[in-house]
Amino acid sequence: MDYESIIRRIKDIEEQVAQLPPGNLVYKNIRGKKQPYLQWYEEGKPKSRYIKVDHREETIAKAMQKKELITELKELKSSLPAQPVTITAVYRTNVMYGEKLSAQIQQVVDYEKRDCYQQVQRFLGLKLAGRVCLLYGLRRTGKTTLLFQTIANLPEEDRAHAVYIKVKTTDTMADLDADLDNLWKRGYRYVFIDEVTLLEDFIDSASMFSDVYAMMGMKIILSGTDSLGFWFTLTQELYDRAYTIHTTYIPFREYARLLGIDNVDEYIRYGGTLLPGELAFDDEDALASDAPFRDDETTRRYIDTAICGNIQHSLRCCKRGNFFRHLRALYDAGELTNAINRIIESMTHQFLLSTLTSPFKSHDLGSAKELLRKQSEVEKRTRILDQIDRDAVTHKLMEILEIRNQEDAQIGITEAHVIEIKEYLKALDLIVDCPRRNMVADPDEYVLFTQPGMRYCQAQALVHVLMNDKTFSAFNQNEKNIACEKILEDVRGRMMEDIVLLETVRTLPKNRSAFKLILSRNEFDMVIYTSGENTCEIYEIKHSSEIVPRQYHVLEDEEQCKLVEHQYGSIKRKCVIYRGNSCIIENGIEYLNVEEYLKSI
Repeated sequence: MDYESIIRRIKDIEEQVAQLPPGNLVYKNIRGKKQPYLQWYEEGKPKSRYIKVDHREETIAKAMQKKELITELKELKSSLPAQPVTITAVYRTNVMYGEKLSAQIQQVVDYEKRDCYQQVQRFLGLKLAGRVCLLYGLRRTGKTTLLFQTIANLPEEDRAHAVYIKVKTTDTMADLDADLDNLWKRGYRYVFIDEVTLLEDFIDSASMFSDVYAMMGMKIILSGTDSLGFWFTLTQELYDRAYTIHTTYIPFREYARLLGIDNVDEYIRYGGTLLPGELAFDDEDALASDAPFRDDETTRRYIDTAICGNIQHSLRCCKRGNFFRHLRALYDAGELTNAINRIIESMTHQFLLSTLTSPFKSHDLGSAKELLRKQSEVEKRTRILDQIDRDAVTHKLMEILEIRNQEDAQIGITEAHVIEIKEYLKALDLIVDCPRRNMVADPDEYVLFTQPGMRYCQAQALVHVLMNDKTFSAFNQNEKNIACEKILEDVRGRMMEDIVLLETVRTLPKNRSAFKLILSRNEFDMVIYTSGENTCEIYEIKHSSEIVPRQYHVLEDEEQCKLVEHQYGSIKRKCVIYRGNSCIIENGIEYLNVEEYLKSI
């Protein structure tokens, strides 16, 4: 029972006991016979009263009833936690419990749960003392909702001993320490602390949670949006004393289940965060704005706050800024945000150092130009992108993304800068190195984003620039629409390749591996190799709902297939993953619907 239920039962028992005869039932030996008496104390002196035969049955029954009630009363009082008092009178931080907490968690009980919810339950079941749970990821990935869902699903008795704390920037670790000590004394054993990384001294003092309160028996779950801060604590204060759960990466199958969206293009447009109003519970920032990747402004704001601000806040707080390393000069000059933005815009397919040290150029623009020139359908063939003022368009795009060229920056970008920024972006789960094998040269770097909506929105910013370019505006509307759609279609196609490869790599068992394979004159978008069997599967990935021969001509190239079989064993499957219906065509090549594939792995 919860606190309020116990109190109600105690009052009910006390009222019943007051209506029953005073004293306890005892038996005295009178002239060789046991006679029943009621016995009690008055002013420290024993008193007793003989129970007459006429009233004996009724009185003894009431005495036995009273004995049972008093036994129950003692048990209830011994299990009763100390009654919470007014928050503002006791606690220094924003501590929520009781009816107020119940009202909050009721708002999320019907929401679908993140896949990582089971990891939270696993932590709660652990018997290891001195362990805390770190729940971290970028903004809008459902952390607060996960906390409330976990509280809502605690057994009733445990929920009565649970509190939720929302940290503010004005709070300190000393404030939190005082509140945790108070909560422990009052019987609270489940503590959920949100936005803990807002504490300036969190990184350098985090061991307090594990070494003190978790060792005493508290179950503590810490959540925060400055993921890099948690990453630092894992190598220092909380080394080997933390159970980590990441929320940043939301695969398509989970995104589709949570939001009821089964369209890969919608995932490309907005994937990476959960839409406000769905799982962004109690997030004033989310409710005050639209989806993070709705337009270039919201995307830029998200990058600045959730990523650039995340990195810089954690670096500033860790060991009093000693972890800035080579990035200190960039930070002091106010150029670290600019460097991070440039990497995020162009990291997906280009070597990082050359991206930062050469003039900024949108690769989406050049790729789309080539595709439009090769367009087979006459009505869709145009050279419009060859005739625009490319320098002007690029300059405008740079302004939108707030990106400066190397010559505009005060601090030169070095390889050490690139390595460190990339290290921190990986720690945020924003980027991953994806396997890319080359049979004719040394393997090159291939980096993928885990938040597709961010990348796609930057391509949309390019289209916005194009539509406002003077030369481009002179063309008729049909040509402009064709050109802009081709740019975005090209981007969606390349992003769909990345999504399929990334999610496949993350779900395969240890004996299977997936990678992009570069051959002498072609490439396979994905190869899946099974080591024990020495067999492989080859895939082409197309952002199309139509079946046309040029989609699978690489899969039928006998010379290239022999090269693959020599290295990776016999080819057991040839597939095209696309947006149409799944089927097998006459030559044995399999067509797989991309949504079905992603939800099945």
